[in-house]
Amino acid sequence: MPFRLRSTKAISRRAFVAGTAAACAGVAIAPNRARAAAPMPDVPPEDYRIQNKRIKQSVMGWCFNPMPTEELIAACHRMGMPAMEGIDTKYYPKLRELGIRPAIVGSHGFKIGPFNRENHPLCMEKIREAIDVAAEFGAPNVITFTGYREKGISDEAGARNCVDCWKQVVGYAEEKGVTLCLEHLNTRDDSHPMKGHPGYFGDDIDLCIDLVKQVGSPRMKVLFDIYHVQVMNGDVIRRIRQHKDYIGHMHTAGVPGRAELDDTQELNYPAIMRAVVEVGYSGFVAQEFIPTWSDKLTALRHAVRLCDV
Repeated sequence: MPFRLRSTKAISRRAFVAGTAAACAGVAIAPNRARAAAPMPDVPPEDYRIQNKRIKQSVMGWCFNPMPTEELIAACHRMGMPAMEGIDTKYYPKLRELGIRPAIVGSHGFKIGPFNRENHPLCMEKIREAIDVAAEFGAPNVITFTGYREKGISDEAGARNCVDCWKQVVGYAEEKGVTLCLEHLNTRDDSHPMKGHPGYFGDDIDLCIDLVKQVGSPRMKVLFDIYHVQVMNGDVIRRIRQHKDYIGHMHTAGVPGRAELDDTQELNYPAIMRAVVEVGYSGFVAQEFIPTWSDKLTALRHAVRLCDV
């Protein structure tokens, strides 16, 4: 905001401070007005289909609830998506009928995990069951978690417990040709039960990589969730390059907020996806953002095209 001089005399300190404050207020308000008035990002039409196919894309079903699963499956099929995940296994025969496969199969939850040795029987049972389902329907991966920290168990003991548990079951994964993927989750965001997980042990991507290395099997890798990695560790592209040999699956979402991959968030997804291609990653990248747009399928098409580098 320019200042108009009424005379050739210097501006008084009081006038300068008042003018500067007014100018700063204008700068602070303007971006909010601009954002509120910003048009919807360019999105592909309803008949959009993936073109480049260098990124094998999946979608996490839970993010689109309460949309009927059949509707989401049909939309993914129209786009030519090769995989889906996070949907009830009763829909797996339908996926196979359409030439879509599950990208990853769930096992035990993220709260009760092998961090506590008492949970090992349950975790191993659920992992083996998931491996069987994955092998039947052609899913390459099964997800696993560390579980939450618990009183009386040190981080060192918890880490040993996790590794011991996975070592007991990874042989079965090797036999069935399925990879266990340990998901890293952030513990910083407590605003929503699925935006962050305070108390989760595996909240550092380097720790998760180290745990995977200790298991020592080509069928044990990390689920590199770009959203969670950015919240906890950052430096996403360098970490993808650094850990490329240990990444078995990937998830996306905008940061902050776990919303769309649009220009209201801080990550440059085309650049990230180009790095994913450059390192030779051949696994799936799943859209796991929580839509905020009124049309959720429009948001999905936007994200899918953005990542189709």
